[in-house]
Amino acid sequence: MQDSLRAVFISDAHLGSAACQAEHLLDFLNKIKTDRLYLVGDIIDLLEMRRKAHFPETHRAILSLIMRKAREGMEVIYIPGNHDDFFRQMAGQTFSGVKIRLNCVHRTADGRRFHVSHGDEFDQIVQLSPLALLVGDKAHGLMLKLNSWLNRTRRVFGFPYWSLAGYLKTHLGRAREFIQRYENAALKAARNLEVDGYICGHIHYAAFRRKDGRLYCNDGDWVEHCSALVETHQGQLRLLHWSEQPRWLAVEPDAEPTWIDEPIPGLFPVPVSSGLSGDKQAPKAA
Repeated sequence: MQDSLRAVFISDAHLGSAACQAEHLLDFLNKIKTDRLYLVGDIIDLLEMRRKAHFPETHRAILSLIMRKAREGMEVIYIPGNHDDFFRQMAGQTFSGVKIRLNCVHRTADGRRFHVSHGDEFDQIVQLSPLALLVGDKAHGLMLKLNSWLNRTRRVFGFPYWSLAGYLKTHLGRAREFIQRYENAALKAARNLEVDGYICGHIHYAAFRRKDGRLYCNDGDWVEHCSALVETHQGQLRLLHWSEQPRWLAVEPDAEPTWIDEPIPGLFPVPVSSGLSGDKQAPKAA
C-alpha cells in the first residue's frame, strides 16, 4: 500500500497577498508525505507586499511548516519566480534546509529528465498574461477579490471551492490562445535542452500537453485553482486539486491529456481506487 509521493511541485502561492488560498495550501502541506518538494516560484509575493502587506498567521504557518519539513529531512528546492525574484540573487545557497536554485533538472523514478523553472522567462515570447490581456491588471485584481468573496459565500452554503478565473480561462478564446503559445514555448525549450519535458507554473493554469515525445507540465497555483503536480514512486505524474473536496484532475497523457476529475476520498495520501499505483493506464472519468 503506497502512502507517500516521490515528489510534489507547487507554485504561485502568492503568500503575502490577500488572494492566496492559504487555508487550503496549509491543509495540503500538512497532509502530504513526499520525499521531495519543489517550490516553483512566486511562493512569496514580494511585489504585492510592497504595495500592501497581508501576512496573517496562516501564511506564516505555511513557511514554518515548509522549513520544519526541510529540517526533518524532506528535500525542499525553491526556484524563485518573477514575484519573488529578490531570492534569485541567493541561488546556490541553502537556508534552514531549503535549497535555492534558479532552475534544476528533476529525474523521475522511470528515468525521465524534466527541466524545472518558474516559467516567466517565456513572457517575452508570449507577451502578457492572459487575464492582463483580457481585462487589465486592475480588473484582474478585482476579479480575484470577487473570486474570494464568491467562495466565502459558497462555503457558507456548503458548496466547495470554485475558480472564477479558471472558468474564464477555459471559456475565452484569447486566453486559450495565450495558454497554447506558452505551452509551445516551454515544449520548444525542452527540445532545445534535450530533456523529456518541462515543469513550470507562472500562468496559473494547471495542465499537461504532449508534443513530439516531450511532456509539458504546469502545476497551476494556489490563488485561483489550488492545484499541484505530483509524482508517484513509480514515476507517474498527476495533477490534483485541493480544497473542501480534493480530487485528481489529470494523469500524464500518452497522447492527448486525460482529464479524470475523480474525488480523493478520505485523508490524503490514502490510496484511491484509480490508484497511486503507477499504472499509466488512465482511469475513466467518474
